[in-house]
Amino acid sequence: MTSADIPEALAAYWTQLDTGFADAKTGFAACMSSALACLTPDGVSAYLAAARFLGKMGRGAEPMLAFLQDWPGIARVVGEDALPDVMACAQTINRSPNGKAIAPFIASLAPIATSLRDRSGLAQYLALVGDFLQRTTGSIHGIHTTFASPGLPEFFRQTPLLYNELSQEGVSRWVDYGIRNYGTHPERQREYFNLLTPDSRAVFQRERPGTRFAEHERAFAGTLQALWRDECPIYAFSTLNNGEHDALAPLQPYYDGNGLHLPDLYRDRTGIGGMDRYRIALAHMAAHRRWSRAIIADNFSPAQRYAIETFEDARVDCLTIQTYPGLRPLLLALHPKPRENACDEKQQSAVRHRLALLSRALLDPNHGYRNADILDFAAQFRAALAQGVSGTRDMADLAIRFVAKTRRQSDQLPNVHFDDTHIDYRDDNRHLWIFIEEGDEETAFDHQPQPTQTAEAAGLPPRLYPEWDYASQSYRPDWVSVYESLQPAGNASYIDHLLEKHATLAKRLQRLLEQLKPQNKTRIRYQEDGSELDLDIALRALVDYRSGNTPDPRINMSHESDSRDIAVLLLLDLSASLNEKSAGHERSLLALSQEAVSLLGWATDRLGDALAIAGFQSNTRHEVHYRHIKGYSENWDDNVKSRLAGLEAGYSTRMGAAMRHAAHYLDNRKEDKKLMLILTDGEPADIDAHDPKMLIADAHKAVQELELRGIYSYCINLDARADNYVGDIFGSHYMVIDNVERLPERLPLLFMALTR
Repeated sequence: MTSADIPEALAAYWTQLDTGFADAKTGFAACMSSALACLTPDGVSAYLAAARFLGKMGRGAEPMLAFLQDWPGIARVVGEDALPDVMACAQTINRSPNGKAIAPFIASLAPIATSLRDRSGLAQYLALVGDFLQRTTGSIHGIHTTFASPGLPEFFRQTPLLYNELSQEGVSRWVDYGIRNYGTHPERQREYFNLLTPDSRAVFQRERPGTRFAEHERAFAGTLQALWRDECPIYAFSTLNNGEHDALAPLQPYYDGNGLHLPDLYRDRTGIGGMDRYRIALAHMAAHRRWSRAIIADNFSPAQRYAIETFEDARVDCLTIQTYPGLRPLLLALHPKPRENACDEKQQSAVRHRLALLSRALLDPNHGYRNADILDFAAQFRAALAQGVSGTRDMADLAIRFVAKTRRQSDQLPNVHFDDTHIDYRDDNRHLWIFIEEGDEETAFDHQPQPTQTAEAAGLPPRLYPEWDYASQSYRPDWVSVYESLQPAGNASYIDHLLEKHATLAKRLQRLLEQLKPQNKTRIRYQEDGSELDLDIALRALVDYRSGNTPDPRINMSHESDSRDIAVLLLLDLSASLNEKSAGHERSLLALSQEAVSLLGWATDRLGDALAIAGFQSNTRHEVHYRHIKGYSENWDDNVKSRLAGLEAGYSTRMGAAMRHAAHYLDNRKEDKKLMLILTDGEPADIDAHDPKMLIADAHKAVQELELRGIYSYCINLDARADNYVGDIFGSHYMVIDNVERLPERLPLLFMALTR
């Protein structure tokens, strides 16, 4: 290639670059102009030498072109003295099997410099890259690095998002987690560092600063119910969508037929904390649900619909402030206050700017704007509200008149003014519109896709739970997927046959149950208000009154039930080992378990205790099955018996995840005492857990979590070797039944002892 197309002043620099890539000639003049403006002469020489090296390392033109374009801007932020460190890292990558990662590495430097803004931060990033390279590049027999790092290119592609959302330490922890858990799984490693796995996104969310929806979900539900008398479900949506993230996309709440949807995280902004931002967004949608009514959209233009939404949003905000005046400072702080003359209407479309001005004026009487149209329609708006609650149709009429009066020719310009026009606590207003004719411009709130199959056939979505990693002493977030379903039914007469078989034992249990049954009533005397008169106290008060003494006013009595206040959840291990037969007998462990659970169910039904029964089995962490056999609200009837009769054993025993999911149901019970009984025949294990201690440690951690939540756990183990591990999980809260034939007798007796 010749330098014929290169300006004479830059010919020497082109010669120094010494490249044969034609693409380099196109933007060379612009790159050198930027370099000469911010680099010293020595810096320019180093810049060209580095570009020349990148162009001749045999990795194509992309690394050199990215460096030529980006380095002047990077040097302006972190200093040109950082170049040797950058090139040393590039050479290290080039000497390894990771040559294809050099171009993504060079491309990652510009956003990294923008986020970190100093040389020390860049040095930490380069050190992280070196550690990543060393820990994930494969080798044969540990001698020569042979296989490229699967996750390194994906990591470089995600660095703009990572360093924009996380701290330097947060990125390091996110990377370390991925390497520790996926270092030997190339495909899973690529998915993790591309933010495609649930635990990758969960660790990312955990490291983001701000207020997380998941940590306050119950508080939000309570706020909605207490202040708005609304029990609509509330969900979180993520800014991450299959690993893609648009940093410029607004986090806009919305609600649809499924419930209210809020961002998964809010950061503090304009002096308003994340919790208050959640409260305002929730209040705005709740106000829409109370006061807004959908109208037909087909006859309105997009500009008219936008104006109607603005007026309606302002109306429900004003009604919210009237109902809860304390929200006014928060609403005004979160609502942008655009400058009146910020938009040049000759060069830009002012539709958004004009409606943002109007929205502020409708909420804030002290807005300070002078535009006659803004003042006129703000006055009309307040007059409409002064006459009563008004309505969505009234706001639509106001909006149509506003659009007609303020329309400008420049509104059609493609250059739209966006500064200070997004009100992020407001939802997207899809609920306001009914579309008669289907189109491709909107998703209609009133048009919900009809399911093609029942929920039972399709299956419920999984619930994700963490798992404890004893090696790193940390949780693996969203690691286990638990699928719950209703246990398929069998033949209820089979359970009736088992109960008849144990009729003698049932009679013994009946005598014990009589001792445990609660008494009907207990009298509470000396009550000023009660259900009936206490004659003894009343007569004494009458004597005192006639004697001239002050009588005791507590002449009534009331009664309360002297009942057992306990909720029990029996969790059955349904792993494949239950198909084995007990030593010297023909019955399987599963059949013995069915007999024992039948007697327990019969006994608790006589006692009136709240009992739920569920079974679990696992096929790796991606598929833990939790099967409902009996719910708390169900009686001991043929439906429950048929499910118990239909039990089948299979797969493995991931105990910790099942216990965490079962605790979800016990948590919602109001009884004073909560007991979880775990019936198992072996230690926690699964085919994807290669370290036998891993799931034992996780189950022990689950027991500790239950204890903190006020749930007492107890294990009944049928494994003769259980003493080797069950104490590590449950401490002293366990029983090993060596003679499994006695299980039908021991389980109900143990239950009565624990609940006495």
